[in-house]
Amino acid sequence: MNRQGHETASFFFGKEVEHTPALGLDTLFVVGVQSTDAIANALSGTSRQIQHIFFGANHSFDPQTPEEWDSWENMITFFLARGYWCSLDIPIGAVEQFNDGGLNDYDNFIPQIRIPIPYIKLWNYNTMLKIDDKDFAATNPGVWTHSLHNLKDRNVFTDWSEYKNDQVL
Repeated sequence: MNRQGHETASFFFGKEVEHTPALGLDTLFVVGVQSTDAIANALSGTSRQIQHIFFGANHSFDPQTPEEWDSWENMITFFLARGYWCSLDIPIGAVEQFNDGGLNDYDNFIPQIRIPIPYIKLWNYNTMLKIDDKDFAATNPGVWTHSLHNLKDRNVFTDWSEYKNDQVL
């Protein structure tokens, strides 16, 4: 993700501004796979009361091998087991393989499935977002369709300007 001021950041602090169960919490954002010691040091090196860790910041979650998947899961599980709320920004291409792991077993885990829709304001009023299956009746009981217009409710909208208060470590 091209984000000015974050080009070489491994960690940054801020408030969670996206409308998730962690909205408003002091948050440590973690870019890429980091050692649990490095994350613990970042947590202890601040006067903030961090309750939430956002993993995969700056679109950095992109495991390619089983070992990379294990590294991500081990890193996140370490902090879930210690009571932190933990989010993971998951690209749509990783959704099917993601559920092979056990992160969804934790009540304090917030999976965020990222679905880019460029030029969202250009889609007309009748546009629908369909949550489908990988094939007919393969893994889901059916399909869900939602009006894109209704999904753009201002109560769940976060303007890009809300991200400006992060502090890079």
